[in-house]
Amino acid sequence: MSQGFIEKISGPLVVAKDIPGARLFDTVLVSHEKLLGEIIEIRDSYASIQVYEETSGISVGEPVESLYQPLSVRLGPGLLSSMFDGIGRDLNAYALATGNFLSRGTHVDPLNTQNKWAFEPLVHEGDHVEPGDRIGYVMERGLKHYIMVPPQVHGVCHHLVKGEYTIEDIVCILDTDKGKYEMTMVQSWPIRRGRPYVRKHLPYEPLVTGQRVIDTFFPVAKGGTACVPGPFGSGKTVVQHQLAKHSNAEVIVYIGCGERGNEMTDVLNEFPEIKDPQTGRPLMDKTVLIANTSNMPVAAREASIYTGITIAEYFRDMGYDVAMMADSTSRWAEALREMSGRLEEMPGDEGYPAYLGSRLAEVYERAGVVDVLGENQEKGSITMIGAVSPAGGDLSEPVTQATLRIVKVFWALDSQLAYQRHFPAIDWLESYSLYDESLDRYMRRNVHKNFSKLRQEAMFLLKDEKRLLEIVQLIGRDALSDQEVLKLEIARMIREDFLQQNAFQEEDTFTSYEKQATMLHVIMEFYAMARNYLVHDHIYIADIINMDVVYKISRMKYIPSQDLGNIEGLVNEAKQEFEALKGGVDHHA
Repeated sequence: MSQGFIEKISGPLVVAKDIPGARLFDTVLVSHEKLLGEIIEIRDSYASIQVYEETSGISVGEPVESLYQPLSVRLGPGLLSSMFDGIGRDLNAYALATGNFLSRGTHVDPLNTQNKWAFEPLVHEGDHVEPGDRIGYVMERGLKHYIMVPPQVHGVCHHLVKGEYTIEDIVCILDTDKGKYEMTMVQSWPIRRGRPYVRKHLPYEPLVTGQRVIDTFFPVAKGGTACVPGPFGSGKTVVQHQLAKHSNAEVIVYIGCGERGNEMTDVLNEFPEIKDPQTGRPLMDKTVLIANTSNMPVAAREASIYTGITIAEYFRDMGYDVAMMADSTSRWAEALREMSGRLEEMPGDEGYPAYLGSRLAEVYERAGVVDVLGENQEKGSITMIGAVSPAGGDLSEPVTQATLRIVKVFWALDSQLAYQRHFPAIDWLESYSLYDESLDRYMRRNVHKNFSKLRQEAMFLLKDEKRLLEIVQLIGRDALSDQEVLKLEIARMIREDFLQQNAFQEEDTFTSYEKQATMLHVIMEFYAMARNYLVHDHIYIADIINMDVVYKISRMKYIPSQDLGNIEGLVNEAKQEFEALKGGVDHHA
């Protein structure tokens, strides 16, 4: 290592002079306390350094050492169920080393190097392996954690071991063109560079979230991108928690980027108590947490999302489906704005850097469905869902607009719905999903043959409801025809009996696709029958609204998914009740 010295200090930005061989994005150790930083700009003999720890108290003239390597994260067994800060340090180990408060200059290994793992080889001595091939695995919290050949390494295996070893023990030696390569269970990867893959595919399978407004109306595909913008208190974090708890992803990477510490505390308290419906194990066992909350160093927010996506790519390369939640990208963009301002760059809209959109695109484009490296050619995916926190709910601000140009799914949160206790508070008139058509084939084959038709009819009713309610506000409900009153009643059913969910009710907090399709089918069949009897058999609209089956439809969300027959039976009950009403009308006539 070679040394330069500090020339200027401006908050998290330090300008150093005369660092020999300085390169952009090299990591450096700043001052006598060895604070971790990263070179983000070089001008002549001066290097601007983004310091990821508190810089108060350090002075001009202190040394700066370059490590001549980019900011990287260590990847290997021990990631699951762990909590890291924005630059990949294990916060549990941090607390054991320094106490409950962050102490700057402390360097903590992100992975436990003392634990022993039962290594099971998958290849034999003498086998030729390529980048991405699995030489073995260890069982980590019920998940097969594959030990893979690093990218750009290939050769012939020998000295293959089996048994219990630490992550730093040599488990395989490869004869390569450049000599012997000693493989351990851990590898390091620069966080700003995407991990390689063979090819990327268009997403074709939905990420099942169990949230009816999302799965039915605005689905996100595995390997897709989505954003959740909304004002304070509208439920962005609640939506992301629900997706992390109930989605059918095999690994969850949850990034708390600049949000309040109590929200991460909720995750830490809740996730170990919740059972993953797929494995029966605690949800925390398949989760990796990245925490850089609002009272932690601002500069590290910028690195936290890159750290999270790199860990997600590592599990994707094992062939797993990964869901990554970023809460929130607005706080990440604010870190970019602060560093850009300190670098005295020309500001863009509202002071954000002019390259905000391209930086966001760099992150979101690392999501997707890919054929991973290795002879198995398996598919893995990363689904990225970013929360956006526009000030005052103003969706025209730069971060929201830049995000909307990139992502394919937009879940617009509405504070009015949240105040009405309608959760998830996703506005069905403002939101959209561009995966509808690509997922229709999957829906027809695996969910319901008329699923797309049912969804379109329901959405048409919700849009028509807005027009009718404007008429009601102007001239009153009496001006509506019976058919229009029926439309309002069915739209109310869709809103309250289908879209609204209770996160504290076991049968309602998660709904399978089969149950969603059945519920929507029952509502739309009831609408078709009511419209027919209203027009042809002159049944009163008041009698239809007060039918017994209307109450039963409102309760079908609480029927367990395994009892779909009871939900489907409501169609026959409705028909019988309509016939009884018709008989009463005929008898009266």
